[in-house]
Amino acid sequence: MKRWHLFTILACVAPLAFTGADARADTTSSSTTTTTQAPTYLAPLTGLPDPRHVTRDRAALTVKIDNTPEAMPQAGVQYADVVYEEIVEGGITRLAAIFDSRIPAVVGPVRSVRRTDRELVFPIGGIFAFSGGAEYAIRSIETAPVTLFDQTNSGAAMFRDPKRSPPHNLFVNAPLLEKARAKPRPTSSLFSYLTPGQLPSGPKVRSFVVGFAAGYAVTYTWNAKTGSWDRSLFGHLDVTTNGVVISPKNVLVMSVNYVGGAGVIDSYAQLVGSGPVELFTGGHLERGSWFRHHLHQATTYVTAQGHRLRLTPGSTWVELLDTSEHVLVTTRP
Repeated sequence: MKRWHLFTILACVAPLAFTGADARADTTSSSTTTTTQAPTYLAPLTGLPDPRHVTRDRAALTVKIDNTPEAMPQAGVQYADVVYEEIVEGGITRLAAIFDSRIPAVVGPVRSVRRTDRELVFPIGGIFAFSGGAEYAIRSIETAPVTLFDQTNSGAAMFRDPKRSPPHNLFVNAPLLEKARAKPRPTSSLFSYLTPGQLPSGPKVRSFVVGFAAGYAVTYTWNAKTGSWDRSLFGHLDVTTNGVVISPKNVLVMSVNYVGGAGVIDSYAQLVGSGPVELFTGGHLERGSWFRHHLHQATTYVTAQGHRLRLTPGSTWVELLDTSEHVLVTTRP
């Protein structure tokens, strides 16, 4: 297993915010002055400006996060660039949250690896943080191009919150773990984005329900003020430890086959192949297809006409819904 040990406690780093104008270079001649605007560097997992190029010089961090009622409220999830929600044993769901443009001080509760996680992290690389797992799942993630951290080798970067009951009390100090510096590589983009002035197409949506079984159905409601989708789970808004409603700019619902059956203990989402997809962005719904030819390749999302599905720059949640489950959509005028 590719694991690094941390021996030095480093200071926590506050989440990074991207503000400020693009860099500019001025060239002056004796008769004219020409101003050249440098290209804007975009964070690969959000499509948002990254003027300090912080995402170019760090390894992406993927953290497995508990998603049961006992785990609520979660910490740091609102800072993830991308979150995958996957079905595990018994039909419950777990999160694989990917942090790249912003690294929050605390993330969790951290839980165990599953077989689906190997399929998710192959195009991303970087660091993978988890709390252990079944032997088959650990053997699987060991084949992925990631540096692994769990309780056995993370030192002070993982800790237990005494105010919570185990196993829902393990958290990660994300800046400390990120400082371990798994071999950095530029993170590849996972999505295509709308350019300034482009608008999403498709029917307008008031809300939609992602129909995970076993009581884990998720509702997203369009928030016109924030231009994002407020997430509700277990009958109420999904609010983090610091009182922030989780509200991504985009939600992609992929219809996937769980090999061995959804909710079976050793099953996994088959993410090499193809299937239907629904993109919720900018208050609209656009249907299309997803396909992925091999494990090292990122998933491609296309419209019914074969064009790339384009997301609103910002955070994205990807719901890995079993082919037997459905999405219920409520439209608006």
